[in-house]
Amino acid sequence: MQITPSPWWRDSVCYQIYVRSFADGDGDGVGDLVGIRERLPYLARLGVDSVWITPFYTSPQLDHGYDVADYRDVDPMFGTLADFDTMLATAHDLGIRVIVDVVPNHTSSRHPWFQEALAAPPGSPARDRYVFRDGSGPDGAEPPNNWVSMFGGCAWSRLEDGQWYLHLFDSSQPDLNWWNDEVGDEFESVLRFWLDRGVDGFRIDVAHGLYKPLDLTPREPDDKPPHPMWDQPEVHEVYRRWHKVLGEYDGERMAVAEAWVDSAESMSRYIRPDELQQSFNFQWLEAEWSAEAFGRVITETLDAVGLVGASPTWVLSNHDVERHTTRYGGGAVGLDRARAAVLTMMALPGSAYVYQGEELGLEQVDLEPQHRQDPSFHRTGGEEPGRDGCRVPIPWSGSTAPFGFGPGAGQPWLPMPEVFASQSVEVQEDDPASTLSFYKALLAMRRELAAGLDHRVALVDSPSGSLAFRRGGDDEAQLVCVVNCGTAAVAVPDRAGELLMSSGAGVSGDGSERLLPPDTAAWFRHA
Repeated sequence: MQITPSPWWRDSVCYQIYVRSFADGDGDGVGDLVGIRERLPYLARLGVDSVWITPFYTSPQLDHGYDVADYRDVDPMFGTLADFDTMLATAHDLGIRVIVDVVPNHTSSRHPWFQEALAAPPGSPARDRYVFRDGSGPDGAEPPNNWVSMFGGCAWSRLEDGQWYLHLFDSSQPDLNWWNDEVGDEFESVLRFWLDRGVDGFRIDVAHGLYKPLDLTPREPDDKPPHPMWDQPEVHEVYRRWHKVLGEYDGERMAVAEAWVDSAESMSRYIRPDELQQSFNFQWLEAEWSAEAFGRVITETLDAVGLVGASPTWVLSNHDVERHTTRYGGGAVGLDRARAAVLTMMALPGSAYVYQGEELGLEQVDLEPQHRQDPSFHRTGGEEPGRDGCRVPIPWSGSTAPFGFGPGAGQPWLPMPEVFASQSVEVQEDDPASTLSFYKALLAMRRELAAGLDHRVALVDSPSGSLAFRRGGDDEAQLVCVVNCGTAAVAVPDRAGELLMSSGAGVSGDGSERLLPPDTAAWFRHA
């Protein structure tokens, strides 16, 4: 019997590239497409299967690329379309698939459509592409409703003619009106533009946004999710349409949703058979360092995706959240836990997403206020620290900034701390005990073992404070993963089998007396 191979994305290890902070090819202190191309061999050696690249499109950069002014061109800061094509071809030559961002919830205020809307009168077709409304209260001087921006403050801005426009993020990012058919047609065209160039997939920014209720339902006073501006049922028709578009292209093209929803069940609705291929599993990212929390997320996730016949994703960090090394406590403890968490994650079925720099064990950087650039920091008057701390460029080599980030001298667009001198790729590549060496070994073993197992997972009895699960069916060699989130060493479950690798100091003892230290995870092979 011939076995049909799984789609490439089902068990992919995908490396997220935050384009501004990965590698600088021209020495201006900002990462770019040439820098990415030059560093792709590093990613091939690391062992990733695919990369996701954050927006590099024409943009005023008020939200660092997520305010798109032209979806079909490269911002000169990052290069040219020719640079993109060369980078894409290089990635494919190295066996690396390329996923690019698409931002369908809003455009830049400098997008030609919004500029046309500003010049047009209320009620015009140009304004109908966006969410414009008359205000409330006397003379329409109050916003149309009580929605607030994700970056702080009111989600509405008023024009001189009295109308208000919606921006669920910065005021430079007006929300599109997806009830207007022209918007859907435009984004199908954008997808085709990049698919025709050869991209392998899309990461969909704010995938749970797009449609807003026509009556602009106010938020409840208790301010608890789900909020009426998110996760409207009509959004799924968009992804059914996109599913058909992706299916017209060879090579198993795919899309992954950034859908911040309130449960694994809600997440699974985005990956029904006729919708998207993947959705980020933020429940895993948000779980505390706890065996109980990890076990609950694993069970809920696998149950939810199983109902729709899909496969899960797992992610610990990205460009919008605090790096998990810091989130887990920072310092040596945080790094031990980060390594244990990723070893656990890589044993699970499905696709894993790795954020640039986590393979170096980087922590969140505490930037001085004068260096912070995130609009959420400025819109809240500094009450929100913003996302800059996880976006600091990664260190490649050398003892001073910019640590090989590019050919220029001095600090790049966000300043790099002195500690990076001891955490660079150059320092870690030749150190078998480094976090980088650990990631290389982990990804190599995952490719050899875990990806070949089926998606069945069974939790195994384990001591308090620890979690153990078995991967694989009864008729095949099984992978057993144990993670100790407690404060004391725990006994490894009986019949766990041969030790394959661990995230830290490893397993002590022999036979039935084996012990796993705190803040450590290990893989075993049970035949």
